[in-house]
Amino acid sequence: MPHFLNSRDSGFDAAFAGLLGAKREEAQDVDDAVAGIIADVRARGDAAVIALTARFDRLDLTPETLAFAPEEIDAACAKVPDDDRVALELAAARIRAYHERQRPEDARWTDAAGADLGWRWSAVAAAGLYVPGGLASYPSSVLMNAIPARVAGVERLVICAPTPDGVVNPLVLLAARLAGVDTVYRIGGAQAVAAMAYGTESIAPVDKITGPGNAYVAAAKRRVFGRVGIDMIAGPSEILVIGDGTGDPDWIALDLLSQAEHDESAQAILITTDPAEAEAVAGAVARHLEVLERRAIAGPSWRDFGAVISVRDLAEAAALSNRIAPEHLELCVEDPEALLPAIRHAGAVFMGHWTPEAIGDYIGGPNHVLPTARSARFSSGLSVLDFMKRTTIARMTPQALAEIGPAAERLAISESLQAHGLSVRARLDRLNG
Repeated sequence: MPHFLNSRDSGFDAAFAGLLGAKREEAQDVDDAVAGIIADVRARGDAAVIALTARFDRLDLTPETLAFAPEEIDAACAKVPDDDRVALELAAARIRAYHERQRPEDARWTDAAGADLGWRWSAVAAAGLYVPGGLASYPSSVLMNAIPARVAGVERLVICAPTPDGVVNPLVLLAARLAGVDTVYRIGGAQAVAAMAYGTESIAPVDKITGPGNAYVAAAKRRVFGRVGIDMIAGPSEILVIGDGTGDPDWIALDLLSQAEHDESAQAILITTDPAEAEAVAGAVARHLEVLERRAIAGPSWRDFGAVISVRDLAEAAALSNRIAPEHLELCVEDPEALLPAIRHAGAVFMGHWTPEAIGDYIGGPNHVLPTARSARFSSGLSVLDFMKRTTIARMTPQALAEIGPAAERLAISESLQAHGLSVRARLDRLNG
């Protein structure tokens, strides 16, 4: 059974705090193991990656076969059924159209002192995208990571996609081709992250690494941050649904299970103003769990981390939602537009009864790589900007330097940075000479 809470109960605050503080990360301590893997890859390069791939993925590779050959990708793409291909092409087109609107503009202007100021945007030169393999092999993740990078203007784009036992998902390779990926490596885990960050004899290093993965991948991204940029440290999936009694309990139950089936540590929460809806949704979840293919995963997720919370009104629901700062938030209410202004912290918001979160996972357009573990309080989902950097521009005229230079010199003196001040004074003296 999930956690049942009611904001009218005297112990609600403590129970809600306990729900927020529940540890959902992987229990096993993987950081030491990841540190060893990274050190091995840095020391032995290809040899370490090949040995680790044989150990963890039961796949024997050589430096020449680390990456898929073009003809292998051709053959895999040819196996994709027409209906799947059409769906993937539609998803790619919608994701590209959405992200093209995110491209920032350069700016230049002259301020009141006569100084020429501004900024310009440029893409990182190379990006590496991690795509989970095996049972969690998601072509949608390829599109969501690679398309924003291409829209940003990244010159070299590579993917690491593990292929345990040599099993390849043709849709992943087709997605890579649709997104314009240059190279797909059949390696995974912390060793793939290390190879992309530090490079090996056969794998050139990148500037930024993005994409979801297991606890080992997350720990590796944390460790290589600083050597390269990363998107975020993603935790287990989350969904929060706010209801007001106007939704279909069966729909809401399926939406909750759409995230619970990802991971036993995923979290699905319903907050509703209607006690009858709370009961009906909980019952519908229980019925679906009897037949769901991934009930062995979704069941423990719902039992251990799921919650049904009854509240007084939608204002209280929004306040609790902001404290949770969910990865995915569905507003399954009669008037979602009226409730939206009260929502401050959420990775992505899905408006109304006809917008299931799963649309966002595949075909909606916005990115599905989103902040988890309450990090939506301070971060955003993956976007074009994650693959770009802003360079500021300043140009002083003699007149501008004469106007603002003395203040810069004064501040340099106050910080005991003599050369700073003298670099300005030398120019001011030339103007006054």
